[in-house]
Amino acid sequence: MSLKLNKPICFFDLETTGINISKDRIVEISILKVHPNGKEDIYTQLVNPTIPIPAETTKVHGISDADVADKPTFKEIAKEVNQMIKDADLGGFNSNRFDIPLLAEEMLRAEVDFDMKNRLAVDVQAIFHKMEQRTLSAAYKFYCDKNLEDAHSAEADTKATYEVLKAQVERYEALENDMKFLAEFSSRKQYADFAGFIAFNKKGEECFSFGKHKGKRVEDVLTEEPGYFGWLLNADFPLYTKKVLTAIKLRNFNNKLS
Repeated sequence: MSLKLNKPICFFDLETTGINISKDRIVEISILKVHPNGKEDIYTQLVNPTIPIPAETTKVHGISDADVADKPTFKEIAKEVNQMIKDADLGGFNSNRFDIPLLAEEMLRAEVDFDMKNRLAVDVQAIFHKMEQRTLSAAYKFYCDKNLEDAHSAEADTKATYEVLKAQVERYEALENDMKFLAEFSSRKQYADFAGFIAFNKKGEECFSFGKHKGKRVEDVLTEEPGYFGWLLNADFPLYTKKVLTAIKLRNFNNKLS
């Protein structure tokens, strides 16, 4: 079967130095871009993270410092990556909670703007967990009846994720072959930022989800306690979270002027 697409979708997978979205770096990226006409483009690149790859992480994905010593940094390939994904929705396995947030950090660190406002995100793992509660290798075996060779290789995982989603749509009558439906179905609790520091209340207003102002509207806190905004920008929060906070502050300022 083929996915029904109104625009391209980029399935992607990252191998990284660790799982800290703010501090860890990409060591390999693979993108499979699927166009509405069925055409597929693949992009795979090892990346020099500019920081050491921990030995325990190398044991997982098999990529060592020596493997990436002469490879480009993410900043050097950021525009190339952005060119491939800028007109597309995004898909991945656990991508809503990890790959997309970390990609956003790398993009912003490379001074390439990144935003999810005009694109959908389909998380194949979320669909899988709602339906079967397994891992990617098990999902590949369950849905596609194939063994996942080279697991934790970005390209192998990326291709497997694409095949699993097609098999999921074909298997479950409850799933519509529509990216908007799949994005909504695979989403978890809605947050304004990827890391979950800014949530939406029942009225769709941004609220802090942590700390002393938990549950309070961001606009109210930034108005009543201006110094809190400065503290947030200087603290160890993800760059995308800071971008969202800045946008809210600017929106609030402009609303007061109008």
